[in-house]
Amino acid sequence: MSNTAQSLAGTRIASLLDDNSFVEIGGQITARSTDFNMAAMETPSDGVITGYGVIDGNLVYVYSQDASVMNGTVGEMHAKKIAKLYEFAQKTGAPVIGLVDCAGMRLQEATDALNGFGQVYMAQAMASGVIPQITAIFGTCGGGMALIPALTDFTFMEEKKGKLFVNSPNALDGNIASKCDTAAAKFQSEETGLVDGVGTEADILAQIRALVGMLPANNEDEAYTECTDNLNRACPDLANCAGDTGILLSQISDNGVVFETKKNYAKDMVTAFIRLNGATVGAVANRSEIYGTDGTLEETFDGTLSAKGAKKAAAFVKFCDAFGIPVLTITNVKGFKATKCSEKFMAQNVAELTYAFADATVPKVNVVVGQAYGSAYLAMNSKSIGADMVFAWPNAEIGMMDAKAAAKIMYADEDLATINEKAAEYATLQNNVTSAARRGYVDTIIEPEDTRKYVIGAFEMLYSKREDRPDRKHGTV
Repeated sequence: MSNTAQSLAGTRIASLLDDNSFVEIGGQITARSTDFNMAAMETPSDGVITGYGVIDGNLVYVYSQDASVMNGTVGEMHAKKIAKLYEFAQKTGAPVIGLVDCAGMRLQEATDALNGFGQVYMAQAMASGVIPQITAIFGTCGGGMALIPALTDFTFMEEKKGKLFVNSPNALDGNIASKCDTAAAKFQSEETGLVDGVGTEADILAQIRALVGMLPANNEDEAYTECTDNLNRACPDLANCAGDTGILLSQISDNGVVFETKKNYAKDMVTAFIRLNGATVGAVANRSEIYGTDGTLEETFDGTLSAKGAKKAAAFVKFCDAFGIPVLTITNVKGFKATKCSEKFMAQNVAELTYAFADATVPKVNVVVGQAYGSAYLAMNSKSIGADMVFAWPNAEIGMMDAKAAAKIMYADEDLATINEKAAEYATLQNNVTSAARRGYVDTIIEPEDTRKYVIGAFEMLYSKREDRPDRKHGTV
């Protein structure tokens, strides 16, 4: 058990972990620098509490920065404690959770502190794809500290006191915090896509506990719990969820369990962990509508693939592949978003998404629930870039583009009646889901209410999947 006094940093650890499970490591360590009157300063635990405990019985390693000790600044020993924690975590194959409340680098220790930051970065880089890394920001996380959550897999921010920035809002040319608070949780979760969840301190700790329960402990572990739901359960209203795929995922998941990541960023794309037959599955889904808990329509999108949505999905797929988590795609996309802002990054981000799906060797299943047009469809885990199984609902439309748009191009000089006639012919011959199935681009046409049992069956069949790839160090996309 820990002998650490119940500072705010210690209280956060106690609230996060199972009762009485925390064991502190390095509790007697203090700063060793004597420059600038440091010898006279008390630095208990050198401003960071480190140790291990359990969340619902699962081993985790935790560090919590103590803002009451030199404002939680990172010095030489502070950094070494965090790096050492990562060493333990990789040896035993368990996640690392960082609770951040830090004023940045400790100026009194200069290059020693700077080297310490580098040691933490190195530890995080070596752990990437080996163990899950989670960061929660409760106070300031600025300058070089901002790289730490960016190097982790999931980040959460306290909605009022959390501050995340490389350069403070007032240091940006032409900006002040009152004009645009670029360090605030709202900006970081909605604009940068770095933050997965925002809320009160209690909310964040609860979200982390839920997330840990969904993830494997390491890249050689499996995320599995006993399934208490009916594997053959029909979902009779699923056809009505093609717009809001967040609801669709909750309908097909075991007992409605869904953990959405980056939920305030690129809302036209859902990335979430669900459970199917007890196993954690990563879900990527296009979304054109968002409904509130009371059933009212809150927000709509145009059904296209945005640059931000592609970026969000690509990072999620890479995480799933690194940790052996199967990927399910729910596809309903009619093309690419056409705005100047989106065009800046469209080709690059969609290429990254395409590469992420093509490069992933985990089981991959796609369900086409609506439109699936052009290269936007190809990027969404299509058969041609490596989907193992592709299902489609009977009303799905799979093709180059909308039939009427295609007819207008092919018969540009014809009258409206001819264009409408050719559009209908094109829809029958090219955009019909049966046509795609006849060519092998769709494996099975299924009724919407049967989606859950077909997807579960596909992942069970793919459980022992093995796939060889070219011998190379790594790709460059």
